[in-house]
Amino acid sequence: MPKTLIFIPTYNEKGNVEQISERVCGLGLDADIVFMDDSSPDGTGELLDELARKYARLSVIHRPGKTGIGSAHMDGIAYAYDQHYQRLVTLDADFTHSPELIPQFLKRGETADVVVGSRYLAGESLPGWTTFRKVLTKLGHLLTERLLGMPQDATGAFRVYNLETVPRALFDLVRSRGYAFFFESLLIVNRNGFHIAEVPIALPARSAGHSKMSYGEIHRSLKTLFELSVESHRNPGRFLLRPSDGVRGASRRSA
Repeated sequence: MPKTLIFIPTYNEKGNVEQISERVCGLGLDADIVFMDDSSPDGTGELLDELARKYARLSVIHRPGKTGIGSAHMDGIAYAYDQHYQRLVTLDADFTHSPELIPQFLKRGETADVVVGSRYLAGESLPGWTTFRKVLTKLGHLLTERLLGMPQDATGAFRVYNLETVPRALFDLVRSRGYAFFFESLLIVNRNGFHIAEVPIALPARSAGHSKMSYGEIHRSLKTLFELSVESHRNPGRFLLRPSDGVRGASRRSA
């Protein structure tokens, strides 16, 4: 199995991190796990430090404050490259992403550069969600599909990146540090011709805590979405790797 990192960012997830640690470690994967906590005031970071003493392959990175979910993912991706991991799995800590699907994602990643979890490949994929959240989620998918030309589920965090074929320089093109990171990064992956695969997932309502998606973040994400749509037509080169950036390992695959 390629050297693999499972990355889980946290902010006020004290009610979830112990159980998700048990479930991820219980998979028996040859993989390391790193949590990245943004100085959660509820004590998530302190609990994670205790769990790191319990599980040999679990570690914690503490950031000085909450600077955005996209920023956390960018730091997690940079850490994975710095530590020479070959595969990176990213998921949320609130059990909207089932850890038991990780082996399926990794298997799919054997023939893809990026694997994303899709809420639109199977019916009834949002059990327990309110009507408002379902509408908001489906609207986001419709807009990324129509405005950015991406058929994939572009706003989710459950992903696998093949760091042998996706060059680090690709992420230097991503400017968003909030939730818009997810669709901007996938736009850039698409525009550079990497092979994106999807795995059908269902997202139950979170088991503890509350959603971090504020109305302000929704507004910023929509604004970024429209800006990316305009820029991708006016300046398509902004989203493309230079020939000198290269691709590590295997050549790019066609979808």
